[in-house]
Amino acid sequence: MASLDVLVRSSTDLSEADLDWLHVLLGEWQLLADLSFSDLVLWLPMRSAGRYVVGAQMRPTTGPTLFLEDLIGTEADREQRSDIARAHAEGRIVDSVATGSGSAPADAFGVEVQAVPVRRAGRMIAVVSRHRAPPVGQSPSPLEEAYLDCAGVLSRMVAEGRFPFPAVFGDPEVSPRVGDGLLRLDATGAVSYASPNAQSAFHRLGLSGDLVGANLAQVTTELAPARGPVDEAVAVVAAGRAPRTAEVEGSSAALLVRAIPLQPGGRRSGALILVRDVTDLRRRDRAMATKDATIREIHHRVKNNLQTVAALLRLQARRIDVPAARSALQEAERRVGSIAIVHETLSRTPDEYVAFDDIADQLTAMVTDVAAVGGVITARRAGSFGVLPAEVATPLAMALTELLQNAVEHGFGDADDGSVRGGSLDVRASRIAGRLRVEVADTGAGLPADFDADSSGRLGLQIVRTLVVGELAGTLDFGARHGGGTRVVIDLPLPVLPS
Repeated sequence: MASLDVLVRSSTDLSEADLDWLHVLLGEWQLLADLSFSDLVLWLPMRSAGRYVVGAQMRPTTGPTLFLEDLIGTEADREQRSDIARAHAEGRIVDSVATGSGSAPADAFGVEVQAVPVRRAGRMIAVVSRHRAPPVGQSPSPLEEAYLDCAGVLSRMVAEGRFPFPAVFGDPEVSPRVGDGLLRLDATGAVSYASPNAQSAFHRLGLSGDLVGANLAQVTTELAPARGPVDEAVAVVAAGRAPRTAEVEGSSAALLVRAIPLQPGGRRSGALILVRDVTDLRRRDRAMATKDATIREIHHRVKNNLQTVAALLRLQARRIDVPAARSALQEAERRVGSIAIVHETLSRTPDEYVAFDDIADQLTAMVTDVAAVGGVITARRAGSFGVLPAEVATPLAMALTELLQNAVEHGFGDADDGSVRGGSLDVRASRIAGRLRVEVADTGAGLPADFDADSSGRLGLQIVRTLVVGELAGTLDFGARHGGGTRVVIDLPLPVLPS
């Protein structure tokens, strides 16, 4: 099934600006479908004169649909073309009743059809047809009358190029919908109709009386506690003077209020106000914010405790005269420090994901600065680790610390006096097809001729192998660097990050 963009570019002479306007319309036309209890079909004028193709369709959430199948890409038949062409050519709304002879879409006999031209910059760029089943033998309720009245005004504004508004109303998943609560304001800002859901929402906000006849801006600002400049924004929205959204929060409830000024013929005739009770959403947001703050505080305290442990190990190492014991304590200090760096980074993020490049740079600086006594080691990082979850970042940080430390001690170290020769140490990272590849290469002495990573008894290598292979389900490869030195490659599968 072709998309709107493909159909516009392949079958019509509409411009990119026209296409953008149609996308804005499609972002709003669920509102029109719900108010009119109608299926909506967007007809695009094709390059061949008199032919129209369906570019999009929308079903109402306030009533049953008439079209069980998708119509996108279907061309209009003779009966449909008549009303669509008139609306498109004359720039006016055309009402009719389907006779049942149409085939694309197959209108049931007696279905009310309204063809609404879509105007942009003085030109008719498309037609929206509204398809509504005929009423069944009873007078419409006040709610239905209010809905249909608002739908009629909005349809006229579409035909005049005054709707939709180019303003962005935010997340459509949160933005108020017709069924959440609807208010109709007159030109003075007084409420002429309030749906039961809207009335209930304001009662939860603290209203004790009836909304009908009240000035909505005055009622809303009285119910909401003073919050400085936000009061003016709430008053503007509640008065229906601007196409905006504002949040009204009382002592026991929070409402999201959206205003749609009604301006048929360019004259302000009132406004359509949509209301949604978002009390539970805001309570959940506050709970999540509190949880995130608590987690960050935990990471901060863990970092502080680990730094304290590292400091104690450093003090103890200074008091020991046995070189092997002092070296072991220093290695333990660096291992604890590498974990502390991860927790410090997590304490500054709103979730359990970290940008690992900064961590890698800190680990490299920590190992080279502390270990380099007799010579200068030039450390460089190429590529990017990207964002990693905490369960990957912590073991990877420890493994990277061990590899860097091994490179400094065994690649550049002097076994006799413990000093370190100069050289370069490179860390390269790349993400390819859901995997992370990390290469640590040095220009040091290289691997011994009898070196075997699997059978080596060195604690550092055992730690690396346990972390990479056992915990991260990756692979570890040791080899000679081209030009001399050692090259170690870690290859890890990456978990899928949330979108």
